[in-house]
Formats: sequence, C-alpha cells, structure tokens
Amino acid sequence: MFRKNSFLLAIIVIGLIACTSKKEAEEAAKKSPTPSEIASKQPEVHGTEVKDVELTNPLNQVWVEAGKKNYDLKCLACHKLTDEKLVGPGWAGVTKRRQPVWILNMITNVDMMLDSDPEAQKLLEECLVRMPNQNLTQAEARELLEFMRRNDGEK
Repeated sequence: MFRKNSFLLAIIVIGLIACTSKKEAEEAAKKSPTPSEIASKQPEVHGTEVKDVELTNPLNQVWVEAGKKNYDLKCLACHKLTDEKLVGPGWAGVTKRRQPVWILNMITNVDMMLDSDPEAQKLLEECLVRMPNQNLTQAEARELLEFMRRNDGEK
C-alpha cells in the first residue's frame, strides 16, 4: 500500500512540475517576439546606390582573393567565369562591357537595377530568373569587382 501511495504521489508531483513547466513555457512564448517583429527591428540589408568607384592599378590581390571567396560562396551556383550562361550570364568580359558603378549596383542594389535600368531588365528577359539580393556589403561587392577584373585579364 505504501508503494502504491508513493507511486501515486510521485506521479502527482511530476504532473505538477510538468504543468508548471508548460505554463512557464507558454508565458515565455507569449513574451518572445514574433519573426515579423524581429525582422521589423533589424535594419534591412540593402546597399545604397553606388555613384563612384575608384579602381586600383595594379589589382589589389587581397581584394581579388576575398572576391573569389565570395564568388565561390554566393555567385558560383548561377554564374560561370566563362561567357557561358548558367542561370545568370557568364562573367567573362563583364568588366569590358559594363561600367564599374553599374556592376556594383547590380550586386548590391539588384532590385533598384531591375526596376529602373534597361540593361538589367534586358538581362532578366534573357535569363528568365531574377537575381536574388545576396546581401553583400559595398566592400564585398568591390572585392568581387576586383576578382571580375582579374578574371577579365587585368593585372
């Protein structure tokens, strides 16, 4: 009988603890912000329009290497280093065809470019896929530009 009562008492105690923990968890969940509240408190990660770029001569090798790492991480899935189209256009010759400011804005402000730039809109028509915003900083975009310049044969 003692064992049976002890067992019942243990179950009641565990049940009370479990209910208290559940109540605490529910209260904590009510106090925690929703995903949309979290997103609204964080600044949106988009660059401001690039208006000027100073090119290095010779290429900054540290930037070239950093640009290659970003290319491997964020660009390789859609862009080849040749002129062959994958999802997006190939990068071969891009620094010969486009101004550096255009390239940086396409990297950091893709939505603005696709909304207002005729050449970006033409690329969208050709590729049929909208380039995603990779949330690169202007510094990271500048490193990518340096990598593109090396890819195009600059030294």
